[in-house]
Formats: sequence, structure tokens, C-alpha cells
Amino acid sequence: MKYFIYLLIIVASSLILYNATVLDFNNLLEGDSKTALISILASACVVVLLFILLVSRAIQQKRGNR
Repeated sequence: MKYFIYLLIIVASSLILYNATVLDFNNLLEGDSKTALISILASACVVVLLFILLVSRAIQQKRGNR
């Protein structure tokens, strides 16, 4: 499961990088830039949530699975 979470983090990070190339900084809220900006924010949320999941699983293992 840990490797699957790492894979998802890599996929979400690559989506952030790809969508960053699509951005037009002159018109951020128009056309494809708007979609890319929303996708960057969504992927960033996924990365944060997956890191929280990893930390919570590590804490759970250290506590002894009560």
C-alpha cells in the first residue's frame, strides 16, 4: 500500500508539472489556463492528503495498532 501511495504522489506531482506548462500568466483565469490552474490546485490537494495519510499510518504503526 505504501508503494501505491508513493506512485500516486508521483503521478499527482507530474500532473502539477504538466499543467504548469499549460498556464498563460497573462490570462490566468481564461480558457485552458483556468482549467490548468484548477488541476494544479486539485493535484496539490491530493499530494497534501497523501502525505497526511503516510504520516498517520506511520503514527498508527508506532502506537502498536491499538
